[in-house]
Amino acid sequence: MNVGVLGRTVELDAGRVAIPEDELRAQVGEYVAGDRQTFDASVALPDGFVGDVMAEMRAIPYGETRTYGELADALDTAPVAVGQACGKNPVPLVVPCHRVVGAESLGGYSAGDGPALKRRLLELERSAGD
Repeated sequence: MNVGVLGRTVELDAGRVAIPEDELRAQVGEYVAGDRQTFDASVALPDGFVGDVMAEMRAIPYGETRTYGELADALDTAPVAVGQACGKNPVPLVVPCHRVVGAESLGGYSAGDGPALKRRLLELERSAGD
C-alpha cells in the first residue's frame, strides 16, 4: 500500500502490519501531524538478519537516532550489513529506519525520495520535541 508522507509517497507492506489499511493510513497521518510518536500495530518481522535489524530499529525512541555502527555493535556485525538490512525494511515509518544514520552523514533511505525524505522525517521528530 502507498501512503502520502510530507508530499512523498512511501510504500508499506500492509500484510506485515496487523491492523486494517485505513487504520494504518490514519496513524501515518497522525504521525505526520505530530500527534503520534509510535504506531499501535504489531509487525510481522522477517526471519533472519533483516528481522533482527528491524527489532533494533523499533527500539530507537522518537526524536532520537542511532548510527549504523551502533546497531552493528549491538548485533555483532558490520555497519554496511545494517545499512543493507535497513534498505529492505518492508514497513518504513512503522519500523523507523529513518532514525538510523551514518557516523559522519545522514546515510541512505529507501522510502519516498530517499535521503531528502529521511531528513524531513528527522526534522519533523526534532521539531515535535520543541
